[in-house]
Amino acid sequence: MATGSPNPNDPAHHFTPSPLNELLYGHFYSAALRAVAVHRIADLLAEGPRTAEDLATSAGLHAVSLRRVLRLLAARGLFREDARGAFELTDNGTPLRTDVPGSQHATIMLVSGEMFATAAEGIVDTVRTGTPSFETTYGVPFFEHLAGSPAERQLFDAGMASLSGPVDGLVAQSCPLPGSGTVVDVGGGRGGLLRAVLTREPALTGVLFDQPDTVADHVLDSEEVRGRWRVESGDFFSAVPRGGDVYLLKHILHDWDDDGCVRILEAIRRSATLGTKLLVIDAVLPEGSAPHPAVALELIMMILVRGRERTVTEFERLLSRAGFRLNRIVPTPSLPSVIEAEAV
Repeated sequence: MATGSPNPNDPAHHFTPSPLNELLYGHFYSAALRAVAVHRIADLLAEGPRTAEDLATSAGLHAVSLRRVLRLLAARGLFREDARGAFELTDNGTPLRTDVPGSQHATIMLVSGEMFATAAEGIVDTVRTGTPSFETTYGVPFFEHLAGSPAERQLFDAGMASLSGPVDGLVAQSCPLPGSGTVVDVGGGRGGLLRAVLTREPALTGVLFDQPDTVADHVLDSEEVRGRWRVESGDFFSAVPRGGDVYLLKHILHDWDDDGCVRILEAIRRSATLGTKLLVIDAVLPEGSAPHPAVALELIMMILVRGRERTVTEFERLLSRAGFRLNRIVPTPSLPSVIEAEAV
């Protein structure tokens, strides 16, 4: 190569992809991410760098194809390739492992899987009809489908727990909680948030309330909260446990349309006394079209269910319909905020 001639490998001498190009090829990155998650490549890198050939031998894969996938994801900062062609995980790629705190493996398996991918393909019809594309494709609403498919329900619960895990501690730190009393986590899944709340406030007791199959797989068996919780199951549209000093609703209202939300809130209000606190933990959209990380979540809600993300004004309207007054919005260091309300 002549002195001073451009280096063909220097990105500065190539065009910068436009936002349109980045969006156009986005599903290929998701497919590559799913491939390494399905074959648990990140777990194979737990002890350090390995070549694509070595990884392929361990996983029973085609080495050349695997290297091409890893190289694509390395360009996105999830892996790093050294001078001898060995790949290692970066800090950004470490949550791909199944055995680390904050693992996102289950979330990747859920979001990149058939249910979400099929629903995404139907968005063309959703923008025409307003009907969630999941319902059009599967013939039933999303949660009804999960109720009739134990394997997919388990995948969904695991994915939601994986997604929520890193957030629960941050949310618990931000929640305005009393020093004593009972916290009822309505639709609390496996109990990750309730565990974080009880760990933060050792004088609190808690009730985890959700579907029977979900609470059966709870994560409350830890020394920090021993003896301070119980589990109940049921339908939050009908009734929730009575006697709570604080009720939690984390990532529940965004799953439902306004009427569905009001039914849930009214069930809580029937079990609450005057002045009882309600903490709704959801993203709060800005008014208008200002950029916000929850806008992507809003699209997922549109294609899967009849829910949506909401603005402060929209939350205030829902709460008022069900007998609650919105007091304040408390930001957290994560995506959701804490919408504090009380029974009136």
